[in-house]
Amino acid sequence: MVTRMTVALISHPDCLRHDMGPVHPESPGRLWAIEDQLIASRLESVLRRYDAPLATRAQLERVHDAHYVDTVFAASPLDGTVTIAAETLMGPHTLNAALRAAGAAALGVDLVLRDEAGAVFCSVRPPGHHAGRGSAMGGCFFNNVAVGAAHALATHDVARVAIVDFDVHHGNGTEEIFRDEPRVLLCSSFQHPYYPYDDYLADSDHIVNVPLPAGTGGQRFREALRERWLPALDAFRPQLLLVSAGFDAHYEDDIGQLTLDETDFHWIARQLKTVADRHAGGRVVSVLEGGYDLHALGRSVVAHIQGLIDGATG
Repeated sequence: MVTRMTVALISHPDCLRHDMGPVHPESPGRLWAIEDQLIASRLESVLRRYDAPLATRAQLERVHDAHYVDTVFAASPLDGTVTIAAETLMGPHTLNAALRAAGAAALGVDLVLRDEAGAVFCSVRPPGHHAGRGSAMGGCFFNNVAVGAAHALATHDVARVAIVDFDVHHGNGTEEIFRDEPRVLLCSSFQHPYYPYDDYLADSDHIVNVPLPAGTGGQRFREALRERWLPALDAFRPQLLLVSAGFDAHYEDDIGQLTLDETDFHWIARQLKTVADRHAGGRVVSVLEGGYDLHALGRSVVAHIQGLIDGATG
């Protein structure tokens, strides 16, 4: 029986096989760290597990140029690694991992919109929010959350989709893809100035950017989201809520200089689930983005998933 509290976990062993080398922070160990903490927290036993499918060309080409998709497929090596963009390397198993990550977001959308799950967490890699219509960047090949949003608009009776992104880095690819798409509300928080050092879009009627200075902690983070995100989400009344869930804003993660902790990730998950309950039948699909300190990442994901559960019961 599916209830509002049913949370699905989507992953696939192919996502562990993508490897950009021993010094790259976006490593297979990230997913192992999440699995370990799910088991230790006993959350693993209450999640419904699904294997991520391979994204289809049609799903990819709703958000990426066909020529770019061709380029990624053609670049896939038989052995070794090739660099297709700065900090973005492909090995023999990268293409399948990237297709699984994008396919997970589309499956997650199907599950919640068919009422087969109340919420979904996609434990997948590579991440996606730096990938633009025609470009890879920052370890991202296909924009997973964008694939999910476009899939919802194209194949379900949905006219308004919200994406929220709380990674330490700006989701520049997602913003580029949906810059001129008013059916998608994008709410993003990120350290600024910081990678990718882009000129993020000033707020529009469907893009709400919350740049945060280095050193920002949980109290200011929560205040900013209460002031900026939550009113925008309520005004937009999304029929589906997607999350680019980046946990690299944790104070133990030295890739950035924001100082959040697990309680903040639990808090934002509860807030988002509550918004979804008001407007979207509780439907939330969360997709892993950043988070590179393995211990902090595992704990943060557990807190995030617990927040989705608590948001449905509180």
